[in-house]
Amino acid sequence: MPSPQDIEKALFDTALNLLDPETRQAFLTQACGADATLRERLEKLLSAHDDAERFFDMDPLRTAREKVAEPVAEPAQIDEKTRDLAGAGVRIGRYKLIERMGEGGCGVVYLAEQEEPVRREVALKIIRLGMDTERVIARFGMERQSLAMMSHPNIAQVLDAGATETGRPYFVMELVRGVRITEYCDQHGLDLPSRLALFIEVCLAIQHAHQKGILHRDIKPSNILVVEHGDKAMPKVIDFGIAKAIEGRLAGGRTATSIGQFIGTPAYMSPEQAENGGMDVDTRSDIYSLGALLYELLTGRAPFDANELLKLGVEQMRRELCEKEPPRPSKLLLSLESAELTEVAQKRRCEPARLIASLKGDLDWIVTNAMEKDRQRRYATVNGLALDVQRYLRNQPVSARPPSRLYWLGKLVRRNRVAFAAGTAVAAALVIGLGTSTVLFFREREARQQQARLLAEAEKNATITRALFLVREGKPAEANAVLEEVRTPPQRPSFDGVSAFRAVGDWLAVQQKWQEAARRYAFVIHLDQLDIWGAVTLDYQAYAVLLMETDDFPAYAQFCRTTVARYAGESNGDAVCRILKSCLLRPPDAELIAALQPLGKTGEHWFATHPNNPWAAIPVSLWRYRCGDYRSAAEIALPREGQSDASAATATNCAILGMALFHEGKVEEARGNLERARKIVNEGFTRRLDVGNGVQGYWYDWVFARILLREAESTIR
Repeated sequence: MPSPQDIEKALFDTALNLLDPETRQAFLTQACGADATLRERLEKLLSAHDDAERFFDMDPLRTAREKVAEPVAEPAQIDEKTRDLAGAGVRIGRYKLIERMGEGGCGVVYLAEQEEPVRREVALKIIRLGMDTERVIARFGMERQSLAMMSHPNIAQVLDAGATETGRPYFVMELVRGVRITEYCDQHGLDLPSRLALFIEVCLAIQHAHQKGILHRDIKPSNILVVEHGDKAMPKVIDFGIAKAIEGRLAGGRTATSIGQFIGTPAYMSPEQAENGGMDVDTRSDIYSLGALLYELLTGRAPFDANELLKLGVEQMRRELCEKEPPRPSKLLLSLESAELTEVAQKRRCEPARLIASLKGDLDWIVTNAMEKDRQRRYATVNGLALDVQRYLRNQPVSARPPSRLYWLGKLVRRNRVAFAAGTAVAAALVIGLGTSTVLFFREREARQQQARLLAEAEKNATITRALFLVREGKPAEANAVLEEVRTPPQRPSFDGVSAFRAVGDWLAVQQKWQEAARRYAFVIHLDQLDIWGAVTLDYQAYAVLLMETDDFPAYAQFCRTTVARYAGESNGDAVCRILKSCLLRPPDAELIAALQPLGKTGEHWFATHPNNPWAAIPVSLWRYRCGDYRSAAEIALPREGQSDASAATATNCAILGMALFHEGKVEEARGNLERARKIVNEGFTRRLDVGNGVQGYWYDWVFARILLREAESTIR
């Protein structure tokens, strides 16, 4: 049970986020009731905090100018304890502040200029006073690797983090000059299909983050900005990972969130996030927030009124979010005054009656499913939500709606109006009597079979989710035993499935149990390919090396053929390089070489823009080597100055370089590079093989290097 100190801290944190004085006073009156002592302590704490904020926001340059007799100090020489964080020219580390851009619940955002190693404009967010710098920075240090792995056009990247000399934490993000998604849609009068298209792009960004193991936990319109590239609108999700960096657990197990503290924005917050203070959330919490965002895009109103929520006490606000069901979008529109409804409809280029009719049915069901209070009943993945929105746009049945036979038939008729009109005229007499009963009989049987399949699939997904929870609890052996029950992979995209099978596969691989790890990764690849928006992930490289380590060459050959066929038109350089690495572990036959030619050219073009990256050199030098261009392969594989001998990239490049030099007749140089590769690989495997990192290499990078080392030893001998 929370102590009085915990409750007081929770009330202080909540009041701190209420910037309007009247709203803050109303909250204190509601929360403190007749406890005058508690009210007095809270007001003193808030007053001290506001004084500290004003202290940091004062302009020492202006003060200095008012003192005529005193010279004005240059910004770079102003003492950190008194200088103005909002003043132009002030430097924080390698960033020079230019101007204040905005203020939120947990910090102030400035436009800043990064001066090294590259010069560019960035957004720098300084966390509010009162947040524990040690906790924030420690948590962010644990999250940075995952955040750095995110690479998506609709996600604004977190670039850096640190603390000022006085200990105020800050985050540096990609600068996005855009407007919040709801304002953009209203300003441009976007109709429903256009709004839904933007929403699908947001879903793809969130799904990408979920695949990297990152939750947002504060999805709301102000964290989704729309920028224009030419005539195309592109949504950008910002503030990724910052909520988790502020909230999470430290390495020692301490929790950085005070009991009762809200992390996120109440109007868009899932019930479990409000109830547990963010301690027990998963991807479905982001799905709830996406549902709330979709609600506002459709109706112009958030599902919960933010001002009304802030007037409630902490416990009442929590009950409101956990128990109260917001009206369905169409029902909300019906409750609006005529003038207000007309304004909402005009911003969506639609008549009021038609707008209500458009929301009633599928869109109501989609929003309701995403915002279910019981997260077990929500969409399992963000992709499931995005797919349903896309099905709605294509006039296909959505999974969120109870699938009655009449509903499915209605969808079929709307997609094929002309064919049904002609068919009805010709076949009206034929379907009377026996025809009708026969059709109904077969549909009923098909419905029963479909129900049985869905039940089996649900049981399979429940087993996988149980395994995922065991992984998160640090019990991979138990999770592996549970996954033994899953004999066939799921038939629909599944974030839980990918995460569970990948985590257990990695655990088996670092123990060098290649056969079992390969079985787990076979399911990962299957699920990756079910995802219609799935990019080429690092899973392909992991699966390729596992097939080679198990000497399953027929399966490896089939894997290469299907991968090249699936991604033949891929244009993303990073993805193409992953395909090349995955498909060139063995000397390819002429057919595979021919199929890889377009990808090889794309990879070479991409390497030309990253010539000093040793990881980028591997796929291109290996491609040139497999094509018989040994001189070019040697030039590309040549280790860069200062390249680490503790990296799998160096070992791989040395192995390729050794083979290329041998074919060029430079035997002694070839042997020298072979010895260097052997030493690095042996040292890498002498240390306990771990999951690894993006600098020295993940476990599959080390296995990749060892496979090429074996080939090099055989070739040079």
